[in-house]
Amino acid sequence: MPAQLVVPGSQTLQRGLDILDAVAGGATDLAALSAALGTTRSTTHRIAAALVERRYLNFVPREGYSLGPKLLELGFRAQQAIAVPRVARPHLERLSEACEDTIHLGVLEGVWALYLDKIPGRRRIEISSRVGERHPVWSTGLGKALILDMDEARWRSFYEVGEARGAHRERELGAWLTRMRVYARRGVAFDLEENEPQVRCVAAPIRDASGGTVAAFSVSSTAQYMDEARMEQLVDDVQEVAHVISRALGWPGAR
Repeated sequence: MPAQLVVPGSQTLQRGLDILDAVAGGATDLAALSAALGTTRSTTHRIAAALVERRYLNFVPREGYSLGPKLLELGFRAQQAIAVPRVARPHLERLSEACEDTIHLGVLEGVWALYLDKIPGRRRIEISSRVGERHPVWSTGLGKALILDMDEARWRSFYEVGEARGAHRERELGAWLTRMRVYARRGVAFDLEENEPQVRCVAAPIRDASGGTVAAFSVSSTAQYMDEARMEQLVDDVQEVAHVISRALGWPGAR
């Protein structure tokens, strides 16, 4: 049998995952965890302590180990990431049919806007974007919509991340913040050829039952079909669809 490649650190990672599985299966003390892993108590304790520190496990004296709040947080995020495209898709398809433009759906992944879905428009143009791509938050309408609820300190941190291909990159912070304040008041964001030459979009946030922004979508087209007047005309339709999707995700708000 050929020797199995062991990536440095991978054994510790695998043991950490095994500990999570064991606790999920009912193991609560160090002896049970050591038996499940086949490791010494000292090794098991070291890995379990690291998991407790990172909130993947809880530890209470005389009660033992239990699954920690970090797992609930990650599970909720994973559930939302799966649920949002499924819930949003039919509403976005109807919007795309009505406006004939390209629709993007995305979420905030760290400091980037991650595209989860794309519905091509009916116009004879090509929007060079792909599902799975990450774009700078500051340059995309979708990205700006994702952070409308945040404070200006967070806006500033996003502003410094990434580069875009746009022909009209507005890298003067004061002007960008001024536009973000307007977008936040309106609940809608624009991309004015900042991310890609000749491409403009109108975007709005999507909320869940907590009222927080969990995703955003944008209506995109070339400047030929998306002048300032048409962008303003799209605002109400984009916001209405955002509200419909949000209500389907449990948001209690109303138009």
